[in-house]
Amino acid sequence: MVAMHDRGLGMRPLHESPLKDKLKCHGNVNKKPNEAILPYLQEADFGEVVKLENYKLNVGLITAMVERWRPETHTFHLPVGECTITLEDVYYILGLNVSGFSVSCSNFVNVKEICQDYLGVIPPQGATKGNSIKLKWLKDRFDDVGENASVLEKQASCRAYILRMIGVLLMPDKSNNLVHLKYLSLLGDLQKASQYSWGSVVLASLYRELCLATKPGVMFMGGCALLLQNWAWYRLSCVAPESINPWIFPLAQR
Repeated sequence: MVAMHDRGLGMRPLHESPLKDKLKCHGNVNKKPNEAILPYLQEADFGEVVKLENYKLNVGLITAMVERWRPETHTFHLPVGECTITLEDVYYILGLNVSGFSVSCSNFVNVKEICQDYLGVIPPQGATKGNSIKLKWLKDRFDDVGENASVLEKQASCRAYILRMIGVLLMPDKSNNLVHLKYLSLLGDLQKASQYSWGSVVLASLYRELCLATKPGVMFMGGCALLLQNWAWYRLSCVAPESINPWIFPLAQR
């Protein structure tokens, strides 16, 4: 939803080259999950967001939007007024739950214990850094689970895939190769995981990263750039590419 209030701001059109150098932002291609874990992803309510694959980021558009972001109001200042990304947008664009329990967890985790409990294995030396784990190790270790795997192995692979989605697509940091293990504690019970408002924390993360990206000299931006790009396309249609594809849910699939 877009809330706008005319401020009479004189600004360059969004399609013009931004004054700020183009930001580097992360949004690697989200590989389709193994068929064996799809039922468990559905149970955790991540069944829609896993459909988002083969997307490309328009860093020029994203940089132009960052230029117009005002940290003091958490809104974009455009010639027509102010507008911002809402939870409704998150739901329709990404297909994430935006109601339910808040995603609240401690930044301090026992890495060996939490990985043993929820992934069924202790990562080797070099696979972790502080309280974070390498995305490549998660991919290499859990990608090949098959139909003949046990339920526990499929659930562990599902948790690893969700962690990778968080680190690659939903809430990537500037490193682009690590994801914090604090989220793993919320994925122990996959059915309960579906009751958390993951969309809210994704939006809060993007707000925070937009605020950081407005600072002088910043060249990298974390957060869900795909959400920002698709919001601009759907809410500011003058900057959207033409598409013959039908409207589908979630909208970022289109």
